[in-house]
Amino acid sequence: MSTLTEKKVDLKGGEFLVKESSPANTYIREEITEEQKMIAQSTADFIATRVLTNLKQIDKQEPGLVVGLLHEIADLGLLGAAVPEEYGGMGVDFATDTYINEEMGCGHSFAAAFAAHTGIGTLPILYFGTEEQKKKYLPGLSNGSIKASYCLTEPGSGSDALGAKTKAVLTEDGKHYIINGQKMWITNAGFADLFTVFAKIDGEKFTGFLIDAKAEGISLGAEEDKLGIKGSSTRQVFFNNVKVPVENILGEIGKGHKIAFNVLNIGRYKLGVLALGGSKETCSTAVKYANERIQFNVPISSFGAIKHKLAEMAVKIYAVDASVYRTAGLIHDYIETATAAGTDKVQAKLLAAEEFSVECAILKVFGSEVADYTVDEAVQVFGGTGFSEEYPVARAYRDSRINRIFEGTNEINRLLSVGMLVKKAMKGELDLFTPAMAVQKELMSVPDFSTPDSEDTFAADRKALQNAKKAILMVAGAAVQKFMQNLDKEQEIMMNIADMLIELFACESALLKTEKLVSIQGETACALQIDLTRTYISDALERINLSGKHAVTAFNDGDMLRIMLMGIKRFTKYDAFNTIAARRRIADKLIAENQFCF
Repeated sequence: MSTLTEKKVDLKGGEFLVKESSPANTYIREEITEEQKMIAQSTADFIATRVLTNLKQIDKQEPGLVVGLLHEIADLGLLGAAVPEEYGGMGVDFATDTYINEEMGCGHSFAAAFAAHTGIGTLPILYFGTEEQKKKYLPGLSNGSIKASYCLTEPGSGSDALGAKTKAVLTEDGKHYIINGQKMWITNAGFADLFTVFAKIDGEKFTGFLIDAKAEGISLGAEEDKLGIKGSSTRQVFFNNVKVPVENILGEIGKGHKIAFNVLNIGRYKLGVLALGGSKETCSTAVKYANERIQFNVPISSFGAIKHKLAEMAVKIYAVDASVYRTAGLIHDYIETATAAGTDKVQAKLLAAEEFSVECAILKVFGSEVADYTVDEAVQVFGGTGFSEEYPVARAYRDSRINRIFEGTNEINRLLSVGMLVKKAMKGELDLFTPAMAVQKELMSVPDFSTPDSEDTFAADRKALQNAKKAILMVAGAAVQKFMQNLDKEQEIMMNIADMLIELFACESALLKTEKLVSIQGETACALQIDLTRTYISDALERINLSGKHAVTAFNDGDMLRIMLMGIKRFTKYDAFNTIAARRRIADKLIAENQFCF
């Protein structure tokens, strides 16, 4: 089995739409090393023994409990896992950090506190801090003596982060800034020692500041009574003439947006990973209950309707898993290549997240929506007991919902994924126009009726996804031609294109993973992985077809509409596949193992 370090960069960000990927160059979760297994297991053990046993107390915000747990996990090295060793961290690579966060995804409210501290709380300093700021804060952030919180959102600026009203004014002696304003929905605010705060200098220059949470003039609102993640501290933060030394400016004056948006790329990726871990745990919970619940003298897991639900959870989760670890490999390889070329490793990680910002946005949307699907179906499997807080899926249901909102709403991330692709094309960083023009020419030609190589197990699947790429290029290319710079005002069309893009990335990732597993273990051993992949592709191509039809019908009519609809139909064909039989086989494996096992 190959390892990450043996690979070369396979694709640039967004190139999955126009280039083919190699299974050999695709990283999969099963390539975990023994060291990574140990770190992941220590995370899982901590969640099982210290977090899941205290969920009710955490949800009631028992004083000092979450802070104490953060100190405990810091002692395991996990609070500073991604922080370089020279600043007191473990300095693990990107893939290892992914395994940690997947296990953390089972941690409910504690996972939110952990992710806020290690992600948006720590990374702005790691990526944009001065050497003095890194030395001052990162060791404490790693050992838990400093707890971090990130203050961006305001009552009037959520998705529109640059619409912030918090203001910073330089004192006459030039040594301090006086900050006034209000932030809301601030995670970890109740116990934070350090705030990363965004304010506009003189009401204009959007800038980041590092502020001592105990500074005079800072006050907190009451804990928010939230729908879910009730154990996560979420409060408003008020700044009333707060005096901040000029050396506490983070990054460049007027460039705060670079901090906010770049850190969000990693945050979106990690949210997808956390959602993956939570989804696997919820699926396992549903399987166990279905095996235990007896109706009509048999376990409900024996019923076809329940098997469908369990199998569909597994199908979607398998696609998320493949997408997450494929992206982990791409980002890891980019970091290694940039570092070998002389780029500082911390800077390389920042550049990698920016390069694969489209994939990060996709993972955030896809992971959070699969998690929501999984918890919803788990409640249904539990039936009436699922609606009771005495059973675990009620909490999972409530806690999952926030994932589609924070780190940028899923609507914003859909728009971003398409917008960033188009921007890359406009800058000449990604050639979308040449293949899009080729597809337009192909529409006027005789369809390809050739039969894929019958000796190649996955030839038909690969051809189907190559055609799906043509469908997306056709729809996106026509939309860009029609609306040009005004495409961003056609949000419904952009959302349709984003949905096509997300489905394609998920399909291709699942296929690449399965092809790689077959190359290692053989086709017979991977029969169920083939079922998972083909079931997902079969349904996803129908969804791509529907999204494409919605989009082109919005801006075409007459002969052009007929041509494009025929093109979408041609490019989303897939050989008939018995998904009912495949789901039964998948469900039978889940039921036999009594847990998610793919």
